[in-house]
Amino acid sequence: MPVAIAAGIVFHDFFARFGGLSPYIIASMLFVTFTRVKARQLKVQRIHIGELVVQLVASVVLYLLLRWCGVDEIVCQGALICVFVPTAMASVVVGGMLGANVAQMTTFTLLSHMAMALLGPVVFSFVGVHNDMPFLTSFWMVFRRLLVLVVLPFVVAQLLDKVWHKGYEYVRGHQQWSFYLWVLSLVIVMGETTNFILAQPSEMIPTEVALAVVAGVLCVAQFGLGRWWGRRNGDAIGGSQSMGQKNTLLAIILSQSYLNPLASVAPVAYIVWQNLMNSWQLSRSPKGE
Repeated sequence: MPVAIAAGIVFHDFFARFGGLSPYIIASMLFVTFTRVKARQLKVQRIHIGELVVQLVASVVLYLLLRWCGVDEIVCQGALICVFVPTAMASVVVGGMLGANVAQMTTFTLLSHMAMALLGPVVFSFVGVHNDMPFLTSFWMVFRRLLVLVVLPFVVAQLLDKVWHKGYEYVRGHQQWSFYLWVLSLVIVMGETTNFILAQPSEMIPTEVALAVVAGVLCVAQFGLGRWWGRRNGDAIGGSQSMGQKNTLLAIILSQSYLNPLASVAPVAYIVWQNLMNSWQLSRSPKGE
């Protein structure tokens, strides 16, 4: 990850040229990940309900609360996206290393993506840059993008299992592909974001710093809240990873597409914060105790 981030920043002009590929890379990454779980295996549990409430409800409440307190709109949007986006696919890998319930985490990874795909168009239609459009128009603009990014990969994975099971099992047995796709997407997104940040006037620096600080606070809060909720449901590590580790690449793309593009600084900073948290957890003990 540090190499990917550094490469994206240093060679930002080069990698930013491939920005149009990012959505397709993320969709491919999700397709590989979704071959790990079949629709009939999905079992919503109590721990998932609490995690979904934080992701879908608490994120909107946080945004409204910050707006009510007079916080800058861009910072409010950055806070919203850092909580609203679904769990990172990599959380299952890290959670497994720490001793979490992998099956339970995999189920929530899928649930959190599907939930965001359904409710994301509603939230972005009221909060985002298209909020001056008729609701149905704005809703459809966001929904069709999320349909390709999130829903379609799951549908294709399930269809592949039905029509070509051998191919399905082959992809399922090569989950490392999602890691390499993730690194490639990270380099491209970092290049795009670096180009965007460098183009901003110097008077936006305080806002950028505020976004990075908010991302750090929310990162620690979500890891901590997830650990507390997970402990109450028999899986502290899984709860911490599911609630704290976010699909930041998707968050950056959604920020740049439907929110104020500067709000994408928050998920960029969140990448660093969440990996610092994971490094700390992994260094404590093999099982994260």
